[in-house]
Amino acid sequence: MNAAELRAVIARDLRPTRPLLPPSLRALLLAPLALATVIAVPSIYFFRPDFAELGVVRAWGLSIVEVVIGLTIVAMALRESIPGRALAKGTVVTAILGGIATPMLIYLITSERFDIGVPPRAQLYASYICFRTSLGAAVPALLVATVLVARAFPLRPGVAGLLYGLGCGVIADAGLRLYCEFTMPSHVIAAHGGAVVAAMIVGPLLASVVRRR
Repeated sequence: MNAAELRAVIARDLRPTRPLLPPSLRALLLAPLALATVIAVPSIYFFRPDFAELGVVRAWGLSIVEVVIGLTIVAMALRESIPGRALAKGTVVTAILGGIATPMLIYLITSERFDIGVPPRAQLYASYICFRTSLGAAVPALLVATVLVARAFPLRPGVAGLLYGLGCGVIADAGLRLYCEFTMPSHVIAAHGGAVVAAMIVGPLLASVVRRR
């Protein structure tokens, strides 16, 4: 095959493509789903007993802040997924540490007592309920983010998955905190923080499976 024939074969194989939107705009596609998640978690179950005492700012306001932080981390994953626009290692580490710290910081800001919980015999079950609720709430956003990342063909799917998994976990926690009023550190760290970390682990698994397919 000479050069002219090769160019003809390539030309016949070309298909028009639609340019990707900037990562920040693509992350906004998740915003309606993120807000629906925040509202759905307490609505399906119940709003925490001290919801009125928290007030609008500490309840809805901080949950919106948490959603914005989660979407920002997802946007970073969408940038990481574009070949040639990989994030620096320090940026990735900072995003991960900041994402994990966000629910804990909000917990410290809103908690006036740190002994609200259940009897010792029910602590494990209560932690399981919150963990399951939060991780389950993150699943819809995880699936949408997986598709958005896969369209950009990430060269480091594990890194992109870590970031968007973490972002989706933070978004789900924004709804969980409106449902769970427990303030015992052991519960918050294991159940609430554990669900965020679990979503961060699920992200790379989904990203790797989708890329292989």
